[in-house]
Amino acid sequence: FIFYFIYFRYSFVRLSRMKTSNSYPSGAARNPFVHELKFTMTEKIKIGLMSVTVFPVRLLLVSFFMLLAWPFAFTASLGRSDFVVEPQSWWRRLTDICLRVIMRAMWFCGGFHWVKVKGERAPPSEVPILSVAPHSSYFDAIPVTMTMCSIVTKLESMSIPVWGTLISYIRPVLVTRTDQDSRRKTVEEIKRRANSGGKWPQIMIFPEGTCTNRSGLILFKAGAFIPGLPVQPVTLRYPDKLDTVSWTWRGPGALKILWLTLCQLHNSMEIEYLPVYYPSDEEKDNPTLFASNVRKLMAKALGTPLTDLSFDDREIILSQGPLPIINSSSLLQFNQLLCRLGLRSGMRDRQLEEHVKKARSLEGTRLGLEELAQFLTLPVSDTLTQVYNLFEQSEDGQMDIRHYIVALSTVLRPPKSFETLKLAFEMYENERGEIREEDLAVVMEIMLGVKNVDLSGLFLALGKLDERKITYDELHHLLKNTSHLSLDGFDFKDHPGKGCISRPNGCNGQSHDKDK
Repeated sequence: FIFYFIYFRYSFVRLSRMKTSNSYPSGAARNPFVHELKFTMTEKIKIGLMSVTVFPVRLLLVSFFMLLAWPFAFTASLGRSDFVVEPQSWWRRLTDICLRVIMRAMWFCGGFHWVKVKGERAPPSEVPILSVAPHSSYFDAIPVTMTMCSIVTKLESMSIPVWGTLISYIRPVLVTRTDQDSRRKTVEEIKRRANSGGKWPQIMIFPEGTCTNRSGLILFKAGAFIPGLPVQPVTLRYPDKLDTVSWTWRGPGALKILWLTLCQLHNSMEIEYLPVYYPSDEEKDNPTLFASNVRKLMAKALGTPLTDLSFDDREIILSQGPLPIINSSSLLQFNQLLCRLGLRSGMRDRQLEEHVKKARSLEGTRLGLEELAQFLTLPVSDTLTQVYNLFEQSEDGQMDIRHYIVALSTVLRPPKSFETLKLAFEMYENERGEIREEDLAVVMEIMLGVKNVDLSGLFLALGKLDERKITYDELHHLLKNTSHLSLDGFDFKDHPGKGCISRPNGCNGQSHDKDK
Protein backbone atom coordinates (compact mmCIF):
# COMPACT_ATOMS: atom_id res chain seq x y z
CA PHE A 1 0.00 0.00 0.00
CA ILE A 2 2.83 2.41 0.90
CA PHE A 3 4.58 1.67 -2.42
CA TYR A 4 1.46 2.39 -4.45
CA PHE A 5 0.64 5.49 -2.41
CA ILE A 6 4.10 6.97 -3.02
CA TYR A 7 4.04 6.07 -6.73
CA PHE A 8 0.60 7.51 -7.38
CA ARG A 9 1.22 10.59 -5.27
CA TYR A 10 4.30 11.27 -7.39
CA SER A 11 2.26 10.70 -10.55
CA PHE A 12 -0.43 13.07 -9.27
CA VAL A 13 2.12 15.87 -8.94
CA ARG A 14 3.04 15.30 -12.59
CA LEU A 15 -0.52 15.39 -13.95
CA SER A 16 -0.38 19.03 -14.90
CA ARG A 17 2.87 18.48 -16.79
CA MET A 18 1.48 16.01 -19.33
CA LYS A 19 2.31 17.10 -22.86
CA THR A 20 1.94 15.52 -26.24
CA SER A 21 3.43 15.89 -29.67
CA ASN A 22 1.75 18.10 -32.22
CA SER A 23 3.66 16.68 -35.13
CA TYR A 24 0.83 15.44 -37.27
CA PRO A 25 -0.01 15.53 -40.96
CA SER A 26 -1.74 18.69 -42.07
CA GLY A 27 -5.44 18.30 -42.74
CA ALA A 28 -5.96 15.71 -39.99
CA ALA A 29 -7.99 16.58 -36.92
CA ARG A 30 -6.04 14.77 -34.22
CA ASN A 31 -3.17 12.36 -33.84
CA PRO A 32 -4.82 8.99 -33.02
CA PHE A 33 -1.68 7.64 -31.34
CA VAL A 34 -1.46 10.40 -28.72
CA HIS A 35 -3.64 10.86 -25.65
CA GLU A 36 -3.50 14.09 -23.68
CA LEU A 37 -5.15 14.43 -20.29
CA LYS A 38 -6.15 17.78 -18.87
CA PHE A 39 -7.58 18.05 -15.38
CA THR A 40 -9.56 20.77 -13.69
CA MET A 41 -8.71 21.66 -10.11
CA THR A 42 -11.88 19.88 -8.96
CA GLU A 43 -10.83 16.69 -10.77
CA LYS A 44 -7.35 16.85 -9.26
CA ILE A 45 -8.79 17.18 -5.77
CA LYS A 46 -11.19 14.29 -6.42
CA ILE A 47 -8.38 12.07 -7.69
CA GLY A 48 -6.27 12.97 -4.68
CA LEU A 49 -9.04 12.02 -2.25
CA MET A 50 -9.92 8.82 -4.13
CA SER A 51 -6.23 7.82 -4.21
CA VAL A 52 -6.08 7.49 -0.43
CA THR A 53 -9.60 6.14 0.17
CA VAL A 54 -11.34 4.19 -2.60
CA PHE A 55 -8.36 3.30 -4.81
CA PRO A 56 -6.54 0.94 -2.38
CA VAL A 57 -9.77 -0.95 -1.68
CA ARG A 58 -10.59 -1.30 -5.37
CA LEU A 59 -7.08 -2.41 -6.21
CA LEU A 60 -7.21 -5.13 -3.55
CA LEU A 61 -10.63 -6.35 -4.71
CA VAL A 62 -9.63 -6.40 -8.39
CA SER A 63 -6.47 -8.35 -7.50
CA PHE A 64 -8.48 -10.75 -5.34
CA PHE A 65 -10.98 -11.60 -8.07
CA MET A 66 -8.27 -12.02 -10.68
CA LEU A 67 -6.43 -14.44 -8.40
CA LEU A 68 -9.73 -16.21 -7.66
CA ALA A 69 -10.30 -16.74 -11.38
CA TRP A 70 -6.89 -18.34 -11.90
CA PRO A 71 -7.58 -21.87 -10.44
CA PHE A 72 -10.83 -22.10 -12.43
CA ALA A 73 -9.10 -21.17 -15.69
CA PHE A 74 -6.13 -23.43 -14.96
CA THR A 75 -8.31 -26.45 -14.16
CA ALA A 76 -10.57 -25.97 -17.17
CA SER A 77 -7.52 -25.70 -19.48
CA LEU A 78 -6.06 -29.06 -18.41
CA GLY A 79 -6.11 -31.84 -20.99
CA ARG A 80 -7.37 -29.66 -23.85
CA SER A 81 -6.14 -30.03 -27.40
CA ASP A 82 -4.89 -27.04 -29.38
CA PHE A 83 -6.45 -28.41 -32.57
CA VAL A 84 -9.73 -30.02 -31.52
CA VAL A 85 -12.64 -28.67 -29.47
CA GLU A 86 -13.76 -31.24 -26.93
CA PRO A 87 -17.46 -31.71 -26.04
CA GLN A 88 -18.42 -29.44 -23.14
CA SER A 89 -18.81 -31.58 -20.02
CA TRP A 90 -21.00 -30.38 -17.16
CA TRP A 91 -18.07 -29.32 -15.01
CA ARG A 92 -16.49 -27.31 -17.83
CA ARG A 93 -19.79 -25.50 -18.41
CA LEU A 94 -20.02 -24.79 -14.69
CA THR A 95 -16.44 -23.51 -14.69
CA ASP A 96 -17.24 -21.22 -17.62
CA ILE A 97 -20.20 -19.72 -15.74
CA CYS A 98 -18.10 -19.23 -12.61
CA LEU A 99 -15.37 -17.48 -14.59
CA ARG A 100 -17.85 -15.11 -16.20
CA VAL A 101 -19.30 -14.21 -12.81
CA ILE A 102 -15.87 -13.72 -11.23
CA MET A 103 -14.61 -11.55 -14.09
CA ARG A 104 -17.77 -9.45 -14.08
CA ALA A 105 -17.31 -8.94 -10.33
CA MET A 106 -13.72 -7.87 -10.97
CA TRP A 107 -14.79 -5.20 -13.48
CA PHE A 108 -17.55 -4.09 -11.08
CA CYS A 109 -14.98 -3.52 -8.37
CA GLY A 110 -12.95 -1.51 -10.89
CA GLY A 111 -15.80 0.97 -11.30
CA PHE A 112 -17.52 -0.54 -14.33
CA HIS A 113 -20.73 -1.03 -12.37
CA TRP A 114 -22.87 -1.65 -15.41
CA VAL A 115 -22.03 -2.14 -19.07
CA LYS A 116 -24.65 -1.08 -21.58
CA VAL A 117 -25.11 -3.63 -24.37
CA LYS A 118 -27.02 -2.80 -27.55
CA GLY A 119 -28.04 -5.30 -30.21
CA GLU A 120 -27.59 -9.05 -30.09
CA ARG A 121 -24.53 -11.19 -30.65
CA ALA A 122 -25.01 -13.62 -33.52
CA PRO A 123 -24.30 -17.32 -32.77
CA PRO A 124 -20.90 -18.83 -33.74
CA SER A 125 -22.56 -21.07 -36.33
CA GLU A 126 -23.69 -17.95 -38.23
CA VAL A 127 -20.80 -15.59 -37.58
CA PRO A 128 -17.39 -17.01 -36.60
CA ILE A 129 -15.64 -13.60 -36.39
CA LEU A 130 -16.49 -10.46 -34.43
CA SER A 131 -14.78 -7.27 -35.66
CA VAL A 132 -14.34 -4.93 -32.67
CA ALA A 133 -13.37 -1.25 -32.85
CA PRO A 134 -12.13 1.18 -31.84
CA HIS A 135 -9.39 -0.48 -29.80
CA SER A 136 -8.17 2.00 -27.21
CA SER A 137 -7.44 0.28 -23.90
CA TYR A 138 -6.80 -2.93 -22.01
CA PHE A 139 -10.30 -2.37 -20.62
CA ASP A 140 -11.48 -3.52 -24.05
CA ALA A 141 -11.06 -6.98 -22.50
CA ILE A 142 -14.46 -6.48 -20.83
CA PRO A 143 -16.49 -7.78 -23.82
CA VAL A 144 -14.01 -10.66 -24.14
CA THR A 145 -14.61 -11.79 -20.55
CA MET A 146 -18.37 -11.32 -20.95
CA THR A 147 -18.50 -13.63 -24.00
CA MET A 148 -15.38 -15.80 -23.50
CA CYS A 149 -14.59 -15.38 -27.20
CA SER A 150 -11.14 -16.25 -28.48
CA ILE A 151 -8.76 -13.43 -29.35
CA VAL A 152 -5.63 -12.92 -31.44
CA THR A 153 -2.71 -12.08 -29.16
CA LYS A 154 1.07 -12.22 -29.07
CA LEU A 155 2.75 -15.33 -27.66
CA GLU A 156 4.47 -13.28 -24.94
CA SER A 157 1.06 -12.61 -23.32
CA MET A 158 0.91 -16.26 -22.25
CA SER A 159 3.88 -15.76 -19.89
CA ILE A 160 2.16 -13.02 -17.86
CA PRO A 161 1.46 -14.43 -14.38
CA VAL A 162 -2.24 -15.19 -13.75
CA TRP A 163 -3.42 -13.20 -16.79
CA GLY A 164 -1.64 -15.61 -19.14
CA THR A 165 -3.64 -18.52 -17.71
CA LEU A 166 -6.90 -16.59 -18.21
CA ILE A 167 -5.92 -15.89 -21.81
CA SER A 168 -5.07 -19.56 -22.35
CA TYR A 169 -8.57 -20.54 -21.19
CA ILE A 170 -10.26 -18.72 -24.10
CA ARG A 171 -8.13 -20.57 -26.69
CA PRO A 172 -6.33 -17.59 -28.29
CA VAL A 173 -4.80 -17.48 -31.75
CA LEU A 174 -1.15 -16.79 -30.96
CA VAL A 175 1.15 -14.55 -32.95
CA THR A 176 4.92 -15.13 -32.73
CA ARG A 177 6.82 -11.93 -33.44
CA THR A 178 10.15 -13.68 -33.93
CA ASP A 179 8.70 -16.00 -36.59
CA GLN A 180 8.79 -14.35 -40.02
CA ASP A 181 6.09 -16.76 -41.17
CA SER A 182 3.83 -15.95 -38.21
CA ARG A 183 1.41 -13.76 -40.18
CA ARG A 184 0.64 -16.52 -42.66
CA LYS A 185 0.21 -19.10 -39.89
CA THR A 186 -2.10 -16.75 -37.96
CA VAL A 187 -4.31 -16.19 -41.00
CA GLU A 188 -4.45 -19.94 -41.69
CA GLU A 189 -5.48 -20.64 -38.07
CA ILE A 190 -8.22 -17.99 -38.24
CA LYS A 191 -9.50 -19.52 -41.49
CA ARG A 192 -9.42 -23.03 -40.00
CA ARG A 193 -11.45 -22.01 -36.97
CA ALA A 194 -13.80 -19.80 -38.96
CA ASN A 195 -14.66 -22.69 -41.29
CA SER A 196 -15.41 -25.12 -38.45
CA GLY A 197 -19.16 -24.54 -38.61
CA GLY A 198 -19.39 -23.01 -35.13
CA LYS A 199 -17.46 -25.76 -33.30
CA TRP A 200 -14.78 -23.32 -32.17
CA PRO A 201 -15.56 -20.24 -30.04
CA GLN A 202 -16.06 -17.01 -31.94
CA ILE A 203 -12.90 -15.02 -32.56
CA MET A 204 -13.02 -11.44 -31.36
CA ILE A 205 -10.57 -9.45 -33.48
CA PHE A 206 -9.52 -5.82 -33.12
CA PRO A 207 -8.69 -5.11 -36.78
CA GLU A 208 -6.94 -1.79 -36.10
CA GLY A 209 -4.09 -3.83 -34.63
CA THR A 210 -3.17 -1.25 -31.99
CA CYS A 211 -4.63 1.15 -29.45
CA THR A 212 -5.74 4.67 -30.43
CA ASN A 213 -7.49 7.54 -28.67
CA ARG A 214 -10.80 6.87 -30.49
CA SER A 215 -10.64 10.19 -32.38
CA GLY A 216 -11.11 8.21 -35.60
CA LEU A 217 -10.89 4.71 -37.03
CA ILE A 218 -7.47 3.95 -38.47
CA LEU A 219 -6.99 1.45 -41.31
CA PHE A 220 -8.10 -2.13 -40.60
CA LYS A 221 -5.74 -5.05 -41.06
CA ALA A 222 -7.12 -7.62 -43.50
CA GLY A 223 -6.60 -10.73 -41.33
CA ALA A 224 -10.17 -10.97 -40.02
CA PHE A 225 -11.56 -10.59 -43.53
CA ILE A 226 -9.37 -13.02 -45.48
CA PRO A 227 -11.68 -16.04 -44.85
CA GLY A 228 -14.40 -14.16 -46.76
CA LEU A 229 -17.06 -15.20 -44.23
CA PRO A 230 -19.74 -13.03 -42.58
CA VAL A 231 -18.50 -10.86 -39.73
CA GLN A 232 -20.38 -9.02 -37.02
CA PRO A 233 -19.11 -5.49 -36.37
CA VAL A 234 -18.97 -4.56 -32.67
CA THR A 235 -18.42 -0.98 -31.53
CA LEU A 236 -17.05 0.12 -28.16
CA ARG A 237 -17.70 3.46 -26.46
CA TYR A 238 -16.47 5.03 -23.23
CA PRO A 239 -18.86 7.99 -22.90
CA ASP A 240 -17.38 9.52 -19.74
CA LYS A 241 -16.32 13.15 -20.11
CA LEU A 242 -12.89 12.47 -18.59
CA ASP A 243 -11.13 9.80 -20.63
CA THR A 244 -8.87 7.89 -18.25
CA VAL A 245 -8.95 4.58 -20.16
CA SER A 246 -7.17 5.36 -23.45
CA TRP A 247 -3.75 3.71 -23.59
CA THR A 248 -1.89 5.01 -26.60
CA TRP A 249 1.71 5.10 -27.80
CA ARG A 250 2.24 8.52 -26.26
CA GLY A 251 0.38 9.50 -23.13
CA PRO A 252 -0.29 8.01 -19.68
CA GLY A 253 1.28 4.59 -19.08
CA ALA A 254 -0.51 1.40 -18.07
CA LEU A 255 -0.13 1.91 -14.30
CA LYS A 256 -1.24 5.53 -14.47
CA ILE A 257 -4.32 4.55 -16.49
CA LEU A 258 -5.18 1.89 -13.92
CA TRP A 259 -4.78 4.38 -11.08
CA LEU A 260 -6.81 7.15 -12.73
CA THR A 261 -9.59 4.77 -13.80
CA LEU A 262 -9.93 3.18 -10.37
CA CYS A 263 -10.11 6.68 -8.92
CA GLN A 264 -13.32 7.48 -10.82
CA LEU A 265 -16.65 7.04 -9.03
CA HIS A 266 -18.07 5.23 -12.07
CA ASN A 267 -16.68 4.18 -15.46
CA SER A 268 -19.13 3.91 -18.33
CA MET A 269 -18.85 1.51 -21.25
CA GLU A 270 -21.17 0.72 -24.14
CA ILE A 271 -20.98 -2.32 -26.40
CA GLU A 272 -23.06 -2.34 -29.57
CA TYR A 273 -23.49 -5.40 -31.78
CA LEU A 274 -24.26 -4.16 -35.29
CA PRO A 275 -26.11 -6.26 -37.89
CA VAL A 276 -24.11 -9.09 -39.43
CA TYR A 277 -22.17 -8.00 -42.51
CA TYR A 278 -22.34 -10.46 -45.41
CA PRO A 279 -19.56 -9.90 -47.96
CA SER A 280 -20.22 -9.67 -51.68
CA ASP A 281 -18.35 -11.87 -54.15
CA GLU A 282 -16.03 -8.95 -54.88
CA GLU A 283 -15.30 -8.50 -51.17
CA LYS A 284 -14.64 -12.22 -50.74
CA ASP A 285 -11.96 -11.95 -53.41
CA ASN A 286 -10.58 -8.69 -52.03
CA PRO A 287 -10.10 -8.73 -48.22
CA THR A 288 -8.78 -5.15 -48.27
CA LEU A 289 -12.03 -3.92 -49.83
CA PHE A 290 -14.01 -6.06 -47.36
CA ALA A 291 -12.12 -4.52 -44.41
CA SER A 292 -12.52 -1.00 -45.80
CA ASN A 293 -16.30 -1.32 -46.20
CA VAL A 294 -16.78 -2.74 -42.70
CA ARG A 295 -14.62 0.08 -41.35
CA LYS A 296 -16.80 2.68 -43.07
CA LEU A 297 -19.93 1.09 -41.65
CA MET A 298 -18.50 1.07 -38.12
CA ALA A 299 -17.29 4.67 -38.37
CA LYS A 300 -20.79 5.75 -39.41
CA ALA A 301 -22.32 3.90 -36.44
CA LEU A 302 -19.80 5.50 -34.07
CA GLY A 303 -20.10 8.95 -35.60
CA THR A 304 -16.31 9.21 -35.87
CA PRO A 305 -14.17 10.10 -38.90
CA LEU A 306 -11.98 7.74 -40.89
CA THR A 307 -8.25 8.29 -40.45
CA ASP A 308 -6.11 6.91 -43.27
CA LEU A 309 -3.30 5.85 -40.99
CA SER A 310 -2.21 2.37 -39.98
CA PHE A 311 -0.33 0.64 -37.21
CA ASP A 312 2.81 0.84 -39.36
CA ASP A 313 2.51 4.66 -39.54
CA ARG A 314 2.69 5.30 -35.80
CA GLU A 315 6.49 5.60 -35.51
CA ILE A 316 6.60 8.07 -38.39
CA ILE A 317 4.03 10.34 -36.76
CA LEU A 318 5.56 10.00 -33.30
CA SER A 319 9.13 10.51 -34.48
CA GLN A 320 11.42 12.06 -31.88
CA GLY A 321 15.12 12.49 -31.31
CA PRO A 322 17.76 14.91 -32.58
CA LEU A 323 16.38 14.79 -36.13
CA PRO A 324 12.61 14.26 -35.85
CA ILE A 325 10.34 14.13 -38.88
CA ILE A 326 8.86 17.63 -39.21
CA ASN A 327 6.21 17.03 -41.89
CA SER A 328 5.25 13.39 -42.20
CA SER A 329 2.71 13.71 -45.05
CA SER A 330 4.92 12.59 -47.94
CA LEU A 331 6.65 9.90 -45.89
CA LEU A 332 3.27 8.51 -44.79
CA GLN A 333 2.18 8.32 -48.42
CA PHE A 334 5.45 6.59 -49.32
CA ASN A 335 5.03 4.15 -46.42
CA GLN A 336 1.51 3.21 -47.49
CA LEU A 337 2.68 2.60 -51.06
CA LEU A 338 5.46 0.36 -49.72
CA CYS A 339 2.88 -1.67 -47.80
CA ARG A 340 0.76 -2.07 -50.92
CA LEU A 341 3.82 -3.30 -52.83
CA GLY A 342 4.75 -5.69 -50.01
CA LEU A 343 8.16 -4.06 -49.63
CA ARG A 344 7.83 -3.15 -45.97
CA SER A 345 7.01 -6.47 -44.31
CA GLY A 346 10.10 -8.56 -43.72
CA MET A 347 12.52 -5.77 -44.68
CA ARG A 348 15.67 -6.08 -42.58
CA ASP A 349 18.86 -4.06 -42.11
CA ARG A 350 20.73 -6.61 -44.21
CA GLN A 351 18.43 -5.96 -47.17
CA LEU A 352 18.91 -2.22 -46.74
CA GLU A 353 22.66 -2.72 -46.87
CA GLU A 354 22.26 -4.69 -50.10
CA HIS A 355 20.31 -1.76 -51.57
CA VAL A 356 23.12 0.57 -50.50
CA LYS A 357 25.77 -1.57 -52.21
CA LYS A 358 23.77 -1.64 -55.43
CA ALA A 359 23.25 2.13 -55.26
CA ARG A 360 27.00 2.72 -54.75
CA SER A 361 27.77 0.61 -57.79
CA LEU A 362 25.48 2.84 -59.85
CA GLU A 363 27.58 5.89 -58.81
CA GLY A 364 24.66 8.31 -58.98
CA THR A 365 23.29 7.00 -62.26
CA ARG A 366 19.61 7.89 -62.51
CA LEU A 367 16.96 5.27 -63.16
CA GLY A 368 13.79 5.21 -65.20
CA LEU A 369 10.57 3.49 -64.12
CA GLU A 370 11.46 0.14 -65.71
CA GLU A 371 14.96 0.28 -64.23
CA LEU A 372 13.47 1.00 -60.79
CA ALA A 373 11.21 -2.03 -61.20
CA GLN A 374 14.26 -4.13 -62.07
CA PHE A 375 16.20 -2.72 -59.08
CA LEU A 376 13.37 -3.76 -56.74
CA THR A 377 12.61 -7.00 -58.64
CA LEU A 378 8.98 -5.93 -59.12
CA PRO A 379 6.75 -5.61 -62.17
CA VAL A 380 5.79 -2.14 -63.37
CA SER A 381 2.44 -1.20 -61.81
CA ASP A 382 0.35 1.84 -60.97
CA THR A 383 1.53 1.66 -57.34
CA LEU A 384 5.19 1.51 -58.35
CA THR A 385 4.59 4.45 -60.70
CA GLN A 386 3.23 6.44 -57.75
CA VAL A 387 6.39 5.64 -55.79
CA TYR A 388 8.50 6.73 -58.75
CA ASN A 389 6.62 10.02 -59.05
CA LEU A 390 7.19 10.87 -55.37
CA PHE A 391 10.87 11.55 -55.98
CA GLU A 392 12.36 14.52 -57.76
CA GLN A 393 13.25 13.62 -61.31
CA SER A 394 15.77 15.07 -63.74
CA GLU A 395 14.88 16.66 -67.06
CA ASP A 396 14.95 13.25 -68.74
CA GLY A 397 12.32 11.95 -66.30
CA GLN A 398 14.64 9.77 -64.22
CA MET A 399 15.17 9.48 -60.44
CA ASP A 400 18.12 9.02 -58.11
CA ILE A 401 17.74 5.62 -56.42
CA ARG A 402 19.63 6.95 -53.40
CA HIS A 403 16.67 9.19 -52.61
CA TYR A 404 14.43 6.12 -52.49
CA ILE A 405 16.80 4.28 -50.14
CA VAL A 406 17.05 7.24 -47.73
CA ALA A 407 13.25 7.48 -47.61
CA LEU A 408 12.98 3.71 -47.14
CA SER A 409 15.38 3.74 -44.20
CA THR A 410 13.53 6.70 -42.66
CA VAL A 411 10.09 5.04 -42.66
CA LEU A 412 11.43 1.66 -41.56
CA ARG A 413 13.24 3.04 -38.50
CA PRO A 414 12.14 6.61 -37.70
CA PRO A 415 13.76 6.67 -34.23
CA LYS A 416 17.15 5.73 -35.71
CA SER A 417 17.92 8.88 -37.69
CA PHE A 418 21.67 8.56 -37.21
CA GLU A 419 21.65 5.09 -38.79
CA THR A 420 19.83 6.53 -41.80
CA LEU A 421 22.39 9.35 -41.96
CA LYS A 422 25.25 6.84 -41.88
CA LEU A 423 23.59 4.82 -44.63
CA ALA A 424 23.26 7.99 -46.74
CA PHE A 425 26.93 8.83 -46.23
CA GLU A 426 27.88 5.36 -47.48
CA MET A 427 26.09 6.13 -50.76
CA TYR A 428 27.24 9.75 -51.24
CA GLU A 429 30.68 10.05 -49.63
CA ASN A 430 33.91 10.52 -51.59
CA GLU A 431 37.16 8.66 -50.99
CA ARG A 432 37.81 10.82 -47.88
CA GLY A 433 34.41 9.99 -46.39
CA GLU A 434 33.00 13.46 -47.10
CA ILE A 435 29.62 14.44 -48.45
CA ARG A 436 28.85 17.68 -50.28
CA GLU A 437 26.51 20.29 -48.83
CA GLU A 438 23.98 19.96 -51.67
CA ASP A 439 23.81 16.17 -51.26
CA LEU A 440 23.39 16.42 -47.47
CA ALA A 441 20.64 19.00 -47.98
CA VAL A 442 18.69 16.56 -50.16
CA VAL A 443 19.13 13.80 -47.57
CA MET A 444 17.84 16.12 -44.83
CA GLU A 445 14.86 17.17 -46.94
CA ILE A 446 13.84 13.53 -47.31
CA MET A 447 14.48 12.58 -43.67
CA LEU A 448 12.69 15.62 -42.19
CA GLY A 449 9.93 15.75 -44.81
CA VAL A 450 10.66 19.42 -45.61
CA LYS A 451 11.74 21.54 -48.58
CA ASN A 452 14.54 23.97 -49.39
CA VAL A 453 16.99 22.98 -46.65
CA ASP A 454 19.82 25.46 -46.09
CA LEU A 455 22.78 24.11 -44.12
CA SER A 456 24.69 27.39 -43.70
CA GLY A 457 24.16 27.35 -39.93
CA LEU A 458 25.58 23.85 -39.73
CA PHE A 459 28.72 24.63 -41.71
CA LEU A 460 29.11 27.91 -39.80
CA ALA A 461 29.20 25.93 -36.54
CA LEU A 462 31.87 23.68 -38.05
CA GLY A 463 33.89 26.59 -39.46
CA LYS A 464 33.57 25.10 -42.96
CA LEU A 465 31.72 27.84 -44.85
CA ASP A 466 34.37 27.79 -47.60
CA GLU A 467 34.85 24.04 -47.92
CA ARG A 468 31.15 22.98 -47.73
CA LYS A 469 31.92 19.29 -47.16
CA ILE A 470 31.45 17.18 -44.04
CA THR A 471 32.18 13.66 -42.78
CA TYR A 472 29.71 11.50 -40.90
CA ASP A 473 31.81 11.60 -37.71
CA GLU A 474 31.87 15.42 -37.77
CA LEU A 475 28.11 15.66 -38.26
CA HIS A 476 27.35 12.97 -35.70
CA HIS A 477 29.59 14.59 -33.08
CA LEU A 478 28.10 18.02 -33.70
CA LEU A 479 24.48 16.89 -33.46
CA LYS A 480 25.11 14.66 -30.46
CA ASN A 481 27.04 17.19 -28.41
CA THR A 482 25.38 20.45 -29.46
CA SER A 483 21.70 19.77 -28.83
CA HIS A 484 20.43 23.18 -29.97
CA LEU A 485 21.84 22.52 -33.44
CA SER A 486 19.63 19.47 -34.04
CA LEU A 487 17.09 21.62 -35.89
CA ASP A 488 18.51 25.12 -35.47
CA GLY A 489 21.50 24.24 -37.64
CA PHE A 490 19.15 23.84 -40.60
CA ASP A 491 16.93 26.38 -42.27
CA PHE A 492 14.01 25.26 -44.38
CA LYS A 493 10.56 26.30 -45.49
CA ASP A 494 8.11 26.52 -42.55
CA HIS A 495 10.85 25.95 -39.95
CA PRO A 496 9.20 25.73 -36.46
CA GLY A 497 11.64 28.36 -35.22
CA LYS A 498 11.53 30.63 -38.27
CA GLY A 499 12.83 34.04 -37.37
CA CYS A 500 14.83 32.91 -34.34
CA ILE A 501 17.09 30.20 -35.78
CA SER A 502 20.22 32.21 -35.18
CA ARG A 503 19.59 32.31 -31.43
CA PRO A 504 21.80 29.85 -29.53
CA ASN A 505 18.83 28.12 -27.93
CA GLY A 506 16.05 28.62 -30.50
CA CYS A 507 12.79 30.44 -29.81
CA ASN A 508 12.22 31.93 -26.36
CA GLY A 509 15.67 30.84 -25.32
CA GLN A 510 14.66 27.18 -25.35
CA SER A 511 15.71 24.25 -27.45
CA HIS A 512 13.27 22.75 -29.95
CA ASP A 513 11.54 19.54 -28.97
CA LYS A 514 8.53 17.60 -30.08
CA ASP A 515 6.23 19.20 -27.51
CA LYS A 516 6.58 22.69 -29.06
